Amino acid sequence: MDQQALQQLDAKHHLHPFSNQTELNQTGTRVITHAEGAYIYDANGNELLDGMSGLWCCNLGYSQPKINQAIAQQLQELPYYNTFFQCTHPRATELAAAITSRAPAHMNQVFFTNSGSEANDSVIRIIHRYWDAKGQPKRKQIIARTNGYHGSSIGGASLGGMKFMHEQFAPLGGIHHIAQPYWFGADTQLSQDEFGLVAARELEQKILELGPDNVAAFIAEPIQGAGGVIIPPASYWPEIQRICKAYGILLIVDEVIFGFGRTGKWFASQFYNVEPDMIVFAKAVTNGFQPLGGVILSDRVSAALYQLNDDFAHGYTYSGHPVACAAALATLDILDDGYINKVETELSQAMQDFWLELGEHPLVGEARCLGFVGALELVKDKQSRQRFDSKGSAGTICRDASLQSGLVMRATGDTMIIAPPFILNREDVKTLTQKAWQALDLTLSQLK
Repeated sequence: MDQQALQQLDAKHHLHPFSNQTELNQTGTRVITHAEGAYIYDANGNELLDGMSGLWCCNLGYSQPKINQAIAQQLQELPYYNTFFQCTHPRATELAAAITSRAPAHMNQVFFTNSGSEANDSVIRIIHRYWDAKGQPKRKQIIARTNGYHGSSIGGASLGGMKFMHEQFAPLGGIHHIAQPYWFGADTQLSQDEFGLVAARELEQKILELGPDNVAAFIAEPIQGAGGVIIPPASYWPEIQRICKAYGILLIVDEVIFGFGRTGKWFASQFYNVEPDMIVFAKAVTNGFQPLGGVILSDRVSAALYQLNDDFAHGYTYSGHPVACAAALATLDILDDGYINKVETELSQAMQDFWLELGEHPLVGEARCLGFVGALELVKDKQSRQRFDSKGSAGTICRDASLQSGLVMRATGDTMIIAPPFILNREDVKTLTQKAWQALDLTLSQLK
């Protein structure tokens, strides 16, 4: 089918996620036909450097025969079986061991799901069972962050702190939100480290407000991804860890985006030297080639669940799907071949050398990066950080200008974000930055 026929069929039958369907049907969907390496191609033959690794997941790009072969072989051997009713299969068992061997040393069990959203729903269930086991069933209140993202299922979206999502449904009760550690977006004269401590101590204030005996857990992304690649000040996470330990609450780190190498460590918890009680993962674990997610449990959480000595009445038909697990095992093998170190050294340095130069553009109020992820704050006035409007119009224009420049760059309001594949090299990062500068020039000319 040609592009027009596909667009017409799509408009008639396909309801898209996170899209204004009326607008989408009027403009027509962008039809992506194939991909190779770090590039995707649309039905018009346009080549686009995928600066977002799909949806934060294709960290190894699109051409990985080893993963394809693992999937094909598993389909021949055991295309499906469940992990309910005292059963397992080799790939699920091997993958649980492989993930925990790379996780922080105190985390040694995995519960499998199909996505990050499901994993965060599972976290809620595990939190409740943990405190049942500890004889403190009143501990049900969970604290999360404003503008945090934990998925779009009912539980995940309730944990998330995105107002525009909450306006479309009734969030679950017992979930509370504190401020995000967003120094650039705050009206403050504090230094970044001073601000980091102030933001972290909102957690302690909320615990005291709710009553320490009622608070079960705090959940947060190590770096807020969908919220705009908000990198917390260096002072933030050590203070969060101190507060959680002081009040005995569980610390859950949502690493759906930042797990499996994005910061230059296997997990961002290791980068920040945090000791979580649970790590949520998905996306890059299979390089996006198969749907798979899960929760890594600390030894103290696992021990508490065992103490209950009853069925954990929770799970999914496809928990630990053998084909997805085979894809994940192949992905971890490829990542083992120097990619984590490459992010920590070559790619992280390339971002420092090239991406941060975009901060000199007249449209950019701040350029920031960590590991292999970056953001640009688009402003009308650099000194005051004034935006063009409250609707994120500059970001929308820049997103489209980026595509004109041959680069996929995502807009979160007026913040532009990237998370490119690890298969890029230093020169590729320079090229990506040049394309981003071109997009900024196009945006500025349209805004004027």
